[in-house]
Amino acid sequence: MRRSTRARRSSGNARSKRLLAVVGTLVVFGGVVAVTQISSAQDRRTNKPRPAAGQCVEPSPGSTAPTGASTSRTWQNGRWVRNHWGDGQQSVPECEDGKDGTVGTGTAIACPDVTAKLPQVPARARAEVDRGLAQLQSQIAEADRRLAAEGNKGEAFIRSAILQPLAGKRRAVLDRITTAIDRVGPRPQGLAQLADCQVQPTGNTGGNNGGGSTPTTTPGGGNNGGGNNGGGNAPGAGLGVLANDCDESRLQPHDGFQIGNRCVSTEFGEVGAAANNPSLLITQFPDQVGRNQAFTLRVSTRNLVRDRFLAAGQGGYYVESSLLNAQGLVRGHFHTACRMLDSLTTPPEPQEVPAFFVATEDGRGGAQPDEVTIQIPGLPESGTAQCSVWAGDGSHRLPMMERANQTPAFDSVRIDVN
Repeated sequence: MRRSTRARRSSGNARSKRLLAVVGTLVVFGGVVAVTQISSAQDRRTNKPRPAAGQCVEPSPGSTAPTGASTSRTWQNGRWVRNHWGDGQQSVPECEDGKDGTVGTGTAIACPDVTAKLPQVPARARAEVDRGLAQLQSQIAEADRRLAAEGNKGEAFIRSAILQPLAGKRRAVLDRITTAIDRVGPRPQGLAQLADCQVQPTGNTGGNNGGGSTPTTTPGGGNNGGGNNGGGNAPGAGLGVLANDCDESRLQPHDGFQIGNRCVSTEFGEVGAAANNPSLLITQFPDQVGRNQAFTLRVSTRNLVRDRFLAAGQGGYYVESSLLNAQGLVRGHFHTACRMLDSLTTPPEPQEVPAFFVATEDGRGGAQPDEVTIQIPGLPESGTAQCSVWAGDGSHRLPMMERANQTPAFDSVRIDVN
């Protein structure tokens, strides 16, 4: 697998290609900000839960992980990284069992992330390396099942009967991966050190706990200054504001689910100072991959506390105002999507389901940049893929910026799929 380790290209053609990727995708995804309206607290409507018969339906294409679950996790740099497929839409078994697909307060097998540690994989070794990576995932899943069934037998049993055999199996696979790369390229160093795993608690680190600061009531918001009446000293007075709530909308109220032609009454919420507004960058990506070949994106975020995720597939879409933490940083998560482009000269159809999509939260992130590795199991079609990453607040809107001329927390790259 080829992975780009270069800095961002500085040539004119590369800049143009990247700019087109970002602008084209913003056209599609930018609407997540525009649909949100403002209302007073008295105008908020109480959403009734959907009946069980309406909840337990087959998820839409691309909304579940390859394992069939709605949430997958990897152990990265000492913490669980949770990827919510389809923004938290449940699979039918999870729905029927009353589970939300997120990790509870149990334990699970946490192994070092091998994919993120691999060097650039030569094309002739790619197939064997991919088989090895798949074996490593299967070994973890098998150990997890045994931990769930027999973990109550004590630490000594877990160490001798689960962790030590798992380390031996992983060491053998890592040796095969090392040999496969060594035969046709530079020998990778240190893979054997990734064999040992541990048991870690899987408790959520804040993604769905409802904590955080209380939204600030904006002076002049709500019903003040709506319509074309100017509203005296209200925000936007004299600008001909068409509406700032849903009172006179002809559309039905939005109910927290992913349904269009609705009016959203949730207030925008809190916006931070310009220096504290979020930003992100895709720092590493492959130039090209094979069809159905697994690959990774490395994403670095700044000023984004990744601890708020309300499952859009379960009624958490556009229902929470944007919140800042005590340091004035946005609380939320980020999304990753890859879609195949039918044309490089016209914008894609916005309603098409992407080939890959997850929402990521891990309880980390802050004022200093840090990285998360996103593992993509492969793209099924040949052509040009557009892979994009964008920040979201707790209810999936692009975080607001202090000034209109600031670039949102968004990045996009193109990858050739052969």
